Amino acid sequence: MAREKKERSYSELMYIRGTVWDIVLLAAMLAVPAIIGARYGVRGIGGAVAAGLVKVAPLFYVTGAVEVIAYTPLIGVGSIFLCFTTGNISNLKLPCALAALDNAGVRGDTEEGDVISTIAISTSAIVTTVILALFVLPLRSLLPYLTAEGSAFAPALKNVVPALFGALGAPYFMKHLKISVFPVVLMCVILIFAGTMSSGNLLFVGVISSLLGAIVMAKLGKL
Repeated sequence: MAREKKERSYSELMYIRGTVWDIVLLAAMLAVPAIIGARYGVRGIGGAVAAGLVKVAPLFYVTGAVEVIAYTPLIGVGSIFLCFTTGNISNLKLPCALAALDNAGVRGDTEEGDVISTIAISTSAIVTTVILALFVLPLRSLLPYLTAEGSAFAPALKNVVPALFGALGAPYFMKHLKISVFPVVLMCVILIFAGTMSSGNLLFVGVISSLLGAIVMAKLGKL
């Protein structure tokens, strides 16, 4: 009971701090275009901004909601706030956090797991910034040649994210093979017949199918 109270107070503290810092960062981000517009006398662009948001905002609303629901149990409360603050979640922050949790042998929905994943995500953000400063910016003149259609590196660069998630997901699929078969097969069928479905909708379908498949197998005594 004392342990549950300690974990609950930690989660509440992370939630309060995360909410405060998200509000501060959101205000800072909105302040940049506001200051630039005020400096150069830009007026009356609210309609254009609203028209643009109508086309793209619904997609990000769905993706944002699904990511919060899907990722929070995996890496913890404090980590999810840090992820959404620093960005680049699915192809960098989440794999780093899951790898750290797996190496430590703890779950993300515990206090220890939340601390470990938060440290992993913080380290990832710092390392990414350092790498960008030291390597990417000086080598930016070479990127057009590396990513060109005729480049030998082009096929590899186009498949970095699938390769990353394949390497990350394979150990979990093998560890939980019974509950992995149904969602993996379902997602493959969806991609064959609806390959243009957005990643947010695919993530939602994958989470729901995984939960339903595990519940049905548990009811049938197959786990």
